Amino acid sequence: MLRRKRLVPLEDRGPLRVLFVLTSMPVGGQETLTVELLRRLDRERFAPELCCLKQLGPLGETLASELPAHAGLLAGKWDIRVLRRLVRLMRRRRIDAVVTVGAGDKMFWGRLAGWLAGVPAITSALHTTGHPDRVEWLNRRLAPITDAFIAVAEAQGRWLAEHEGCPAAKVRVIPNGVDLRRFCPRPPSRALGEALGLAAGAPVVGIVAALRAEKNHPLFLRAAALVHRELPQTRFLVVGDGPERPGLEALARQLGLAGVVRFLGMRADVPELLRLIDVAVLTSHIEASPVSLLEAMASGKPVVATRVGSVEEAVLDGRTGYLLPPGTADPLARRIVELLGRRDRGAAMGRAGRRHVLARWSLDRMVAGYQDLLAGIYAAKAAGGTAGRQPLSPPAAPDQVGLGWDRPPR
Repeated sequence: MLRRKRLVPLEDRGPLRVLFVLTSMPVGGQETLTVELLRRLDRERFAPELCCLKQLGPLGETLASELPAHAGLLAGKWDIRVLRRLVRLMRRRRIDAVVTVGAGDKMFWGRLAGWLAGVPAITSALHTTGHPDRVEWLNRRLAPITDAFIAVAEAQGRWLAEHEGCPAAKVRVIPNGVDLRRFCPRPPSRALGEALGLAAGAPVVGIVAALRAEKNHPLFLRAAALVHRELPQTRFLVVGDGPERPGLEALARQLGLAGVVRFLGMRADVPELLRLIDVAVLTSHIEASPVSLLEAMASGKPVVATRVGSVEEAVLDGRTGYLLPPGTADPLARRIVELLGRRDRGAAMGRAGRRHVLARWSLDRMVAGYQDLLAGIYAAKAAGGTAGRQPLSPPAAPDQVGLGWDRPPR
């Protein structure tokens, strides 16, 4: 067992020093939420810091001007020297709590370094369900030294316990949050619509999602072709970027949607874009708690989405939008056409969606969840408890750490 220092009681000390560990911070839903969380933590209670094992990325560079940020600790997948660097960093910065964000390398190295450095609270936030962010065998081995696994929805929490090796007693659900001041019902910008080539009054359907395979954009495009056949004036906005973009642009041309679908890439004006659309769509194969749907609902938009993961916790079928199996395009297209043809129905669903998000998915509620969890773990440790952590046998020698990353469970 490693010898631990006696902790100062929470009420007798200054702010808890919390280190958030990621690989990098490109523009994405998970990373954007992390930015909001770090910015909104109560500075009288918490002193947040950022650690990106590789490069900071665009969002990390933005945060670096606001709080302590560290990067460049991991040269490659098998760079085991990252462990020593992380331990030194955590000791030098006197870190009180570690939050790893996502599965993979940061989840492994961040927790192991925290344990070796004697960090009182070690937690892992997991924003997705299953592929591509599975909790692999080596990460499961560190469950005993982890105080909490943070899920973003009830269904995802059950999945983590039943399929990802996270002990059920350590799973905590903290729903994602939406900035309800930025994402709110407002009149659309006529100038933005003109800049995007959208005719006044023309129906607009949009999807906001990274262009990755699990988001299943081909289903969206095939549904768009069916909708366009029935309502030729409809235009479609694809907001986001990623490795699938070239293939998706080619598919749009094959479907006769050139000039009908606008691939907008990454945008900083998502709230304004959402105000232009009439129906928000998400066609994913898998999801945990997609922030883009919550943002659309907060903006007063009806949604049509696939019934996967925890989506049905956000979308109330028939009340705030429609849920469909992740199969063929025909049912998806029919629901979109229905909402475009019955604007009163869509508006009522949009209002219900806004109320639903207000009740559960505010940023304030998400931040409070993290603050209560981290403070509670530290307080329990300071009082002599373990907050659920179990002892771990000594780790493998440094030249063995990381071997067998993809080895199946025994």
